[in-house]
Amino acid sequence: MGSVGLDRVVAPEGVLPQAAWRLDARPELGADEVRVRVERLNLDAASFRQLSEKHGGDGAKVRAEVLQIVGTRGKMHNPVTGSGGMLIGVVDAVGPESPLGVKPGDRVATLVSLTLTPLVITDGLKDWDGLSEQVPAEGTAILFGRSIVGVLPDDLASELALAVYDVCGAPALTDRVVRKYPDSPTVAVLGGAGKSGSLALTAARLAGARTVGIVRNEEERASLKDLADAAVIADARNPVEVAAAVKSALKSEATITVVCVDVPGCEHGAILATAEGGTVIFFSMATSFSAAALGAEGLAADVTMLIGNGYVPGHAAFAVDLLRRVPAVRSLFEARVAGH
Repeated sequence: MGSVGLDRVVAPEGVLPQAAWRLDARPELGADEVRVRVERLNLDAASFRQLSEKHGGDGAKVRAEVLQIVGTRGKMHNPVTGSGGMLIGVVDAVGPESPLGVKPGDRVATLVSLTLTPLVITDGLKDWDGLSEQVPAEGTAILFGRSIVGVLPDDLASELALAVYDVCGAPALTDRVVRKYPDSPTVAVLGGAGKSGSLALTAARLAGARTVGIVRNEEERASLKDLADAAVIADARNPVEVAAAVKSALKSEATITVVCVDVPGCEHGAILATAEGGTVIFFSMATSFSAAALGAEGLAADVTMLIGNGYVPGHAAFAVDLLRRVPAVRSLFEARVAGH
C-alpha cells in the first residue's frame, strides 16, 4: 500500500500529513519516498485569492507570506483557506521501495495537494512577482508511498499541464455523476468560466448532459459560447439570483449542480438551483460544509451533496484528453496561463 507519511508529521502527533500543523521537509529519503526537484508551484485559486485580497494585490507581500507559510509549516498549507495547490518538477531520487513507478529525470506533476506535501523553498521565490497562481520556484518536495504523481505529457507546455492537473478531479467526477443518471441530465456549473468549471462543463456535455455555466460578467459569458449550451450572468453568492438564472436557462432546476467558485457563500444558491433528487458537487475549497448541510436542511432540499476530493482513478489522463479534444477549452486554459 505504501506509507502515508506519518514519519514526516512533526506536530501534532497521531494525525496524517494533511491535518498536521507542521511537517518534516528534510530532503533525506525514506525507503518508499520520492524526492522531486521543484520547478513550479500552482497555488489553488481560493488560497491565491485570499492572499492577494489580504495584501491588497501587493505581490511582494504575497510572496513573503507564501515563504513564511512554507518555512513555518514545512508545506504550502494556507491556514485561512485550508488549501494549497500542487507542483511540477523533476524526479531527483527514488527510494528502493517506492511503488510510484517514476525514475530520476522524469518531469512530473504531483497529483496530491501541497497541504500534505513536505516542501522546502531554496530560492526565496525570487522569480515570482506574487501576482499569479503559478509560482516559479526552486526547492525539494517529498512524495510518500501512497501518493499520486503524473509524468508530464510531451505535447503540452509544463505551465499548461500544471493548470490542467490542478483541477483534473472536477471533470472526472462530473463525468461519473452524469453517467449514473438513466436519462440525459441537466448540469449547472457555478464558476463555469474558470479552470475547473470549464472542464466540468466540457465533461458534462460530452457525457450527454444539457449544460449552463453561471458566470460573473459578459466577458466570461462570451468565453463559454462553444463550451456550454447556455451561459448566464449571476452572483453565485445570491441564492435567489442563481436559482432564477438556472431555471431561466434550463426551463427547470438542474439535475446536477457543480460549484467551482473560489469565494465563500455559494452553497445555498447551488442547493436552491438543484431539483429534488438531484446532486450538488462542491469543488471549491471556499465551501463551508456546515453551511451546505444546514442550508439544505433549512430548505427541505432532498439533494445528494458530494465533496469533490480531487481524485478519481484516471483523472489526469481524462482531463488532458478533454484539452486535446476540445479546442475551445484549450484556448481558455492557454489564455488563463498567459494571464489574460
